[in-house]
Amino acid sequence: MDSVIAPVLLEFLGKPVWVWLIFVGIVLSLLVLDLGVLNRRDHVIGVGESLKLSAFYIAVAMLFGGWVWWSMGGEAGLQYYTGFFVEKSLSLDNVFVISLIFSYFAVPRELQHRVLFWGILGVIVLRGLMIGAGAALVSEFHWILYVFGGFLLLTGIKMLFAKDEETNFGENAVLRFLKRHMRVTDRFHGHHFVVKEPVATADGGSAVRWAATPLLLALIMVELADLVFAVDSVPAIFSITTDPYLVYTSNIFAILGLRALYFALAAMVHRFRYLKYALALVLVFIGGKIFYTQFFGKPDPLIALGVTFALIGGGVVVSLWKTSRETRTAAAE
Repeated sequence: MDSVIAPVLLEFLGKPVWVWLIFVGIVLSLLVLDLGVLNRRDHVIGVGESLKLSAFYIAVAMLFGGWVWWSMGGEAGLQYYTGFFVEKSLSLDNVFVISLIFSYFAVPRELQHRVLFWGILGVIVLRGLMIGAGAALVSEFHWILYVFGGFLLLTGIKMLFAKDEETNFGENAVLRFLKRHMRVTDRFHGHHFVVKEPVATADGGSAVRWAATPLLLALIMVELADLVFAVDSVPAIFSITTDPYLVYTSNIFAILGLRALYFALAAMVHRFRYLKYALALVLVFIGGKIFYTQFFGKPDPLIALGVTFALIGGGVVVSLWKTSRETRTAAAE
């Protein structure tokens, strides 16, 4: 019996293995519930269903944060919640890109959830690798936090002054590479990512070859987009806490909930045009907080949480107000 219990009591990245197993068990249960029960059949997810599913994911994330607070202390709880809300806020920008990807590939609405679901599996692995590497770097080279802070400051300032540019996925180097080196069908085949199709051979006969569908290309581009956004969000979380457990769990719970919320946000994507400025200010604040902590000491975690809430809330309010006013002005003309 002791030989079975002993491995569970061992530590992994500074936390007992059983603590990690609790998190993994919750995430696996959510994924099974999502695809195996709630969305076993492909269907169009409306705004109402999206909001309900997102509320459920947020409730699970909040309860998990309560357990972190109870079992690891108030400071760890605040760091988890701050990391969760920062990641959720920064990931909002990802929704706009995913919406463009689905539009470019003309992915039917009833198949979009399947792409997002399988994309989550890739996110869980990729974020784990990035966070593990980040934790190792911070542990070995503490000065790397200054690099993170400088990167976030520069990225936030660049976002503040960058002009809106239309994204042309047809010119994306990765997509061009995939189309050159993969056999791709010219149409969707239900919810299949790859299919077998007949092709002509050099001797005039025919053979059956595997081919990717546009759905697989859309999935790869969604994963690539998340990888790009992780370059900003992972350093941002490390500025709040260097505990790999808190960084990873807050990251994954935020992304799980956001993918559920995608369908509601995508329907209102035009109403959040000015949110990018709030996200830019969040990056500037978090980057500045790293330097403040190194020179003056760690500020109250409630301050970081409050400022993040205020910036994102302000960005949402300003976006809704300005777009509503623009709509009324256009209607009057």
